[in-house]
Amino acid sequence: MGGNLVAAIVVVVLAAALGGAVYAAIRLRGRRAIATAAQRATYDVLHIAALAAEPLQAGLTEAAAGKAIRHLRTLTGAAGIAVTDPQRVLAFDGTGDHHREQIATAATKAVTAGRSTVLGSDELPCDLVDCPVRGAVVVPLAQREGALVALSDGPPAPGLVQATAETARWVGTQLALAELDTSRARLARAEVRALRAQISPHFIYNALTAIASFVRTDPELARELILEFAEFTRYSFRAHGEFTTLAEELRSIDRYLTIERARFGERLQVRLQIAPEVLPVTLPFLCLQPLVENAVRHGLSRKPGMGTISIVARDAGAECHITVEDDGVGMDPAALLRPDDSTDAGQHVGLRNVDDRLRSVFGDGFGVVVETALDAGTKVSMRVPKFHPGVRSGA
Repeated sequence: MGGNLVAAIVVVVLAAALGGAVYAAIRLRGRRAIATAAQRATYDVLHIAALAAEPLQAGLTEAAAGKAIRHLRTLTGAAGIAVTDPQRVLAFDGTGDHHREQIATAATKAVTAGRSTVLGSDELPCDLVDCPVRGAVVVPLAQREGALVALSDGPPAPGLVQATAETARWVGTQLALAELDTSRARLARAEVRALRAQISPHFIYNALTAIASFVRTDPELARELILEFAEFTRYSFRAHGEFTTLAEELRSIDRYLTIERARFGERLQVRLQIAPEVLPVTLPFLCLQPLVENAVRHGLSRKPGMGTISIVARDAGAECHITVEDDGVGMDPAALLRPDDSTDAGQHVGLRNVDDRLRSVFGDGFGVVVETALDAGTKVSMRVPKFHPGVRSGA
């Protein structure tokens, strides 16, 4: 039994490395369609591992451990099992709950030393005459976040030791993925802050200068521009929500373009083609506005005469396709490939920022596509799925 279980757990680790593809394929076939006992065992272990993985995506918390603990005991085949942090037991399942204090002490020592420990019955003294616990296996989790402790009703067998070690390694992988997701979220927030910082120096100065020029000649227009500017900055610097709707983003862009049209007058023409069906689509906050600003700043402001910006959002089934295009001076495509500390590349930090955030949220198939050349304008395209797990507007 122990050997088969260890082999099955190794399959679980491989399946996790393959992004769950093995588990998905087996599940589609259905348990009843699996012919051999080994295949059925593999299916069962993968299914149990998937049930344990979901709560662990929240990290090593008491709630997550409580939801996963029963499935972890099934994976190891232990009489009782505990998940701990470096100081205390977070969750327990099975036989031996009255050994919590001893489990916590053993786990703290194992985490501090950074190595697994096998305990005998003399190291788990008990006043209960009929206590079935005769040993335990204590394995620290990755990065010493805690430990997995498996209790046995006899001297810990090699199979239990190996099964506990492999399960602890798998749990550590899930916790590392949870930390990666948290780091990505922190990075996304940092990138939004970077975009906000990028907006403030050049646009705010130009906006206030344009408004000042109308204070005496056209006070009513100046008042309107001040209100638009206030609403634009309120949206751009809002403190909540990593996501917004396309409708909200377009509303902010309209305010931005109102101010820019006051600066450029008839030189700046804007064309909109928005399918009503895609207005509720959720996308990363400040994802579209930097593309429009880039079109004005790097395209039309350097072009003599009139320039046009086109913003198109189309319904494409399960996706929304968005393009921002200008007929300005364009750019050297090689400039987009230069390192971030390059002077030319730094001018297009907004494009790279948006591309990174789209890929981080939706996957590598959803970055921006830039079509440009010197004196040929610039077209920036993006695809946004209408529905994506974990993406919800905070607007």
